[in-house]
Amino acid sequence: MKKTALFTSLFAVFALSGCASILNDKTQAINVSASNGKEISGTIDGATFKAPGVVNVTRENKNKMVLVSTDGCAKETSVEKSVDPKFFINILSGGAFGSTTDYSTEKMWRYSENVVVSCK
Repeated sequence: MKKTALFTSLFAVFALSGCASILNDKTQAINVSASNGKEISGTIDGATFKAPGVVNVTRENKNKMVLVSTDGCAKETSVEKSVDPKFFINILSGGAFGSTTDYSTEKMWRYSENVVVSCK
Protein backbone atom coordinates (compact mmCIF):
# COMPACT_ATOMS: atom_id res chain seq x y z
CA MET A 1 0.00 0.00 0.00
CA LYS A 2 2.83 2.40 0.85
CA LYS A 3 4.55 1.67 -2.48
CA THR A 4 1.39 2.58 -4.36
CA ALA A 5 1.05 5.87 -2.49
CA LEU A 6 4.71 6.67 -3.11
CA PHE A 7 4.41 5.85 -6.81
CA THR A 8 1.25 7.95 -7.11
CA SER A 9 2.90 10.89 -5.36
CA LEU A 10 5.99 10.74 -7.57
CA PHE A 11 3.85 10.45 -10.69
CA ALA A 12 1.80 13.50 -9.66
CA VAL A 13 4.94 15.55 -9.03
CA PHE A 14 6.34 14.77 -12.48
CA ALA A 15 3.00 15.14 -14.26
CA LEU A 16 2.38 18.57 -12.77
CA SER A 17 5.94 19.81 -13.31
CA GLY A 18 7.07 21.48 -16.50
CA CYS A 19 10.19 20.33 -18.29
CA ALA A 20 11.57 23.84 -18.72
CA SER A 21 10.76 24.57 -15.07
CA ILE A 22 12.87 21.60 -14.03
CA LEU A 23 15.70 21.88 -16.55
CA ASN A 24 16.13 25.68 -16.83
CA ASP A 25 17.52 28.01 -14.19
CA LYS A 26 15.67 31.22 -13.35
CA THR A 27 18.56 33.08 -15.01
CA GLN A 28 20.36 32.67 -18.33
CA ALA A 29 23.93 33.61 -19.22
CA ILE A 30 24.32 35.86 -22.26
CA ASN A 31 27.65 36.68 -23.94
CA VAL A 32 27.79 40.41 -24.69
CA SER A 33 30.42 41.89 -26.98
CA ALA A 34 31.05 44.93 -29.17
CA SER A 35 31.20 44.66 -32.96
CA ASN A 36 34.58 46.40 -32.94
CA GLY A 37 36.06 44.10 -30.28
CA LYS A 38 36.60 46.94 -27.79
CA GLU A 39 35.49 47.00 -24.17
CA ILE A 40 32.06 48.49 -23.51
CA SER A 41 29.99 49.10 -20.40
CA GLY A 42 26.30 49.40 -19.78
CA THR A 43 23.28 47.92 -18.05
CA ILE A 44 20.72 45.17 -18.56
CA ASP A 45 17.69 45.22 -16.24
CA GLY A 46 19.50 47.78 -14.09
CA ALA A 47 22.55 45.54 -13.53
CA THR A 48 25.84 46.99 -14.75
CA PHE A 49 28.26 45.02 -16.91
CA LYS A 50 31.54 45.32 -18.77
CA ALA A 51 31.88 43.48 -22.06
CA PRO A 52 33.15 41.42 -23.67
CA GLY A 53 31.81 39.19 -20.97
CA VAL A 54 28.94 37.14 -19.66
CA VAL A 55 25.83 38.74 -18.20
CA ASN A 56 23.18 36.79 -16.27
CA VAL A 57 19.61 37.86 -16.98
CA THR A 58 16.37 36.71 -15.41
CA ARG A 59 14.11 34.69 -17.70
CA GLU A 60 10.78 36.45 -18.11
CA ASN A 61 8.03 37.09 -20.63
CA LYS A 62 9.60 40.23 -22.06
CA ASN A 63 12.44 41.29 -24.30
CA LYS A 64 15.62 42.62 -22.72
CA MET A 65 17.28 45.92 -23.56
CA VAL A 66 21.05 46.32 -23.46
CA LEU A 67 21.77 49.97 -22.62
CA VAL A 68 25.35 50.98 -23.45
CA SER A 69 27.10 54.08 -22.10
CA THR A 70 30.26 53.75 -24.21
CA ASP A 71 30.71 56.48 -26.87
CA GLY A 72 30.56 55.35 -30.48
CA CYS A 73 28.26 52.40 -29.78
CA ALA A 74 24.54 51.92 -30.21
CA LYS A 75 22.88 53.17 -27.04
CA GLU A 76 20.19 50.45 -27.11
CA THR A 77 20.30 46.88 -28.39
CA SER A 78 17.20 44.72 -28.09
CA VAL A 79 17.48 41.07 -27.05
CA GLU A 80 14.36 39.23 -28.22
CA LYS A 81 12.79 36.48 -26.15
CA SER A 82 11.79 33.15 -27.66
CA VAL A 83 10.24 29.95 -26.39
CA ASP A 84 12.76 27.36 -25.21
CA PRO A 85 12.33 24.09 -27.16
CA LYS A 86 12.11 22.21 -23.84
CA PHE A 87 8.68 23.77 -23.40
CA PHE A 88 7.36 21.79 -26.37
CA ILE A 89 8.26 18.48 -24.72
CA ASN A 90 5.26 19.10 -22.44
CA ILE A 91 2.97 19.74 -25.39
CA LEU A 92 4.07 16.58 -27.21
CA SER A 93 3.75 14.40 -24.14
CA GLY A 94 0.27 15.70 -23.37
CA GLY A 95 1.35 17.63 -20.30
CA ALA A 96 -1.00 20.60 -20.21
CA PHE A 97 -0.27 21.05 -16.51
CA GLY A 98 3.47 20.99 -17.12
CA SER A 99 3.14 23.58 -19.87
CA THR A 100 1.13 25.79 -17.56
CA THR A 101 3.84 25.42 -14.91
CA ASP A 102 6.54 26.43 -17.41
CA TYR A 103 4.54 29.50 -18.41
CA SER A 104 3.78 30.56 -14.84
CA THR A 105 7.42 30.24 -13.69
CA GLU A 106 8.58 32.07 -16.85
CA LYS A 107 11.38 29.53 -17.28
CA MET A 108 10.01 28.68 -20.72
CA TRP A 109 11.67 31.79 -22.19
CA ARG A 110 15.18 32.07 -23.53
CA TYR A 111 17.32 34.77 -25.10
CA SER A 112 20.03 34.69 -27.72
CA GLU A 113 23.23 33.34 -26.20
CA ASN A 114 25.34 35.95 -28.01
CA VAL A 115 24.54 39.65 -28.24
CA VAL A 116 26.73 41.94 -30.34
CA VAL A 117 26.41 45.67 -29.75
CA SER A 118 27.03 47.72 -32.90
CA CYS A 119 30.04 50.06 -32.49
CA LYS A 120 32.05 52.26 -34.85
